[in-house]
Amino acid sequence: NLFRRSMLKHYQRFAPSSKLIDVLALPIFKQEESSLPPDNENKILPFQYVLCAATSPAVKLHDETLTYLNQGQSYEIRMLDNRKIGELPEINGKLVKSIFRVVFHDRRLQYTEHQQLEGWRWNRPGDRILDIDIPMSVGIIDPRANPTQLNTVEFLWDPSKRTSVFIQVHCISTEFTMRKHGGEKGVPFRVQIDTFKENENGEYTEHLHSASCQIKVFKPKGADRKQKTDREKMEKRTPHEKEKYQPSYETTILTECSPWPEITYVNNAPSPGFNSSHSSFTIGEGNGSPNHQPEPPPPITDNLLPTTTPQEAQQWLHRNRFSTFSRLFTNFSGADLLKLTREDVIQICGPADGIRLFNALKGRMVRPRLTIYVCQEPQQLRDQQKHEDGESANSTFFVYHAIYLEELTAVELTEKIAQLFSISSRQISHIYKQGPTGIHVLISDEMIQNFQDESCFVLDTMKAETNDSYHIILNCQT
Repeated sequence: NLFRRSMLKHYQRFAPSSKLIDVLALPIFKQEESSLPPDNENKILPFQYVLCAATSPAVKLHDETLTYLNQGQSYEIRMLDNRKIGELPEINGKLVKSIFRVVFHDRRLQYTEHQQLEGWRWNRPGDRILDIDIPMSVGIIDPRANPTQLNTVEFLWDPSKRTSVFIQVHCISTEFTMRKHGGEKGVPFRVQIDTFKENENGEYTEHLHSASCQIKVFKPKGADRKQKTDREKMEKRTPHEKEKYQPSYETTILTECSPWPEITYVNNAPSPGFNSSHSSFTIGEGNGSPNHQPEPPPPITDNLLPTTTPQEAQQWLHRNRFSTFSRLFTNFSGADLLKLTREDVIQICGPADGIRLFNALKGRMVRPRLTIYVCQEPQQLRDQQKHEDGESANSTFFVYHAIYLEELTAVELTEKIAQLFSISSRQISHIYKQGPTGIHVLISDEMIQNFQDESCFVLDTMKAETNDSYHIILNCQT
């Protein structure tokens, strides 16, 4: 209770004032009496969000707080359930969804936000403005980042459990200044959080609460230097002047604001998940839209292999409709992904896509794509035994070896046979399959892909034209 009273006092001290209303005239941040209850100053909000970063001491009493952040550094935002007893009972034992955004504070940049973000995307290809540091976060479920919305992330969380999300802001305030000759004053941003509950259809579209705070982002260590400079300036002021400024607090309380105006996108367009059917959100690179048609299902031969490189793993994720999580697995090779447990994948991707991804990975672990059995016994010896003594031929014990193929290529088959013979793959010149009328057909990738699973072959070897090299002939056994 003491903690809540102190937090409430902090919140009331920095609740939006009439002066702030004049500054933020846009409906996005405007705290109009029509949208907020008259006793807003004494209202206890259902949720409270606390950014664990100190406020600047160089902010006047009736101005909004300003917090400095370092580019790319992880900052904790604590998600607190501040409901009174009996308030919002419909969310008890249920999850809610929160959408985080980093947006412009200045009206001029808000009007040109799309152009500004597209310019940033062009200059920083492959980067995002806002990310979640998933390993450090606690209590978040199914975190998602839309590839086309670089400044937005979202996740589910349980208000009854401890929840902390660590965010990283990768843009800096001076990247959006008009002049770029050095020494310009960076533009302020806002961190806004919108929280929703489920509707009757299981979709998270019913708005519960929104809050935001003003930030500026500096290059690494720049925020610390700016905070120190502000403190030194305040120390030089007279006691009378200091009374006009608010003290610096160790944390930043996000203040209530209106919902993000583009919330109709969440209501009308396919969201990145979070509904009863947990449909996947698939979008490609470039200027895609939320209504982009899903890609066709991947071919049956498109599977992740232990030998897959991180770059190939990224392509596999995109082809198999896991584009939303491609950034989370940026440096994962095929072997790294295949080692993930079911719990690991669900924790990272959420229950719906986590199970889907685990099943895709598990399918490759349970069974190889093709199994064939080969015997090293020469066919000539078997024919000779059959002619000499039919009965003994039937009782002859031939040992077959299993060869498991994943890539279904002639190169892979060559390597596996070379291992079986304990020779170098370079010593195998060609592999043939005995065809009709005894012809020798050169083995190709397409032929291997059409092999029946668990086919049996007897291997014959024939000396190649070059020294220490052999031709391998596969004789199919029925």
